[in-house]
Amino acid sequence: MSSEDIRVSSKAVLNKRWQSGDHGLSIERLPAKESFKSKAYAALKEAITNMNIYGSNEPVLLDERDISERLGASRTPVREAVAMLEQEGLLRAVPRRGILVVRRTKAEIIEMIEAWAALESMAARLATLRASDEAIAELRAYYKEFDTSRIERERNDDYSSANIAFHQGLIRLSGSSLLAAMTDNLFFHVRAIRHRTIFEMDRAQRSAADHQEIILALEARDADRAERLVRDHTLRLARHVESHVDLD
Repeated sequence: MSSEDIRVSSKAVLNKRWQSGDHGLSIERLPAKESFKSKAYAALKEAITNMNIYGSNEPVLLDERDISERLGASRTPVREAVAMLEQEGLLRAVPRRGILVVRRTKAEIIEMIEAWAALESMAARLATLRASDEAIAELRAYYKEFDTSRIERERNDDYSSANIAFHQGLIRLSGSSLLAAMTDNLFFHVRAIRHRTIFEMDRAQRSAADHQEIILALEARDADRAERLVRDHTLRLARHVESHVDLD
């Protein structure tokens, strides 16, 4: 395949909307005054974080020129932003092909989920000690639009977003900026695998039930129970990936 063919193919990937089993890069144009490295980095990181990178086994390639045009920025800050994201392990420049969004092996994903379980369970313990009643109650808002006794597959993307927001909200309730930073390094891949698997083998129903139990434990200020429920909930995802997900 010629370099021009690869560029056209990569651009086609970028133009797709994020759908189940599909890749898409949704990215907003930067105001002219914000077209520099740090803003390009933030915009590009947010965009790739929202991509469904495990939706298929095809490599996810981005095009530097296309990204530059979408951001309304010159290619220099985009190149610098890509270099920063390479250092974080999210992207990798591939000569004569483009910019590859890095995916992890099954073994690596399982390790990430296990690390997340440890961090998030500690966040839950801290939340029982630090979070206000009002802040804990806000976790229920993520599910107000759903019948948690029967999550409809047609609302896959909506429920997946609510599920991920719940876990992010739980981390914030800890009041620990360090825990937030540590989980941020894992979020890209854990979020993507949660999205892929949430409607496999009735996981959505179990997820909703688990979350309700976690909220009750937080409201009761039961640190031991909240910590255990959160840890067990996330480790079930690790076991599901190990037994039922093909990533390699």
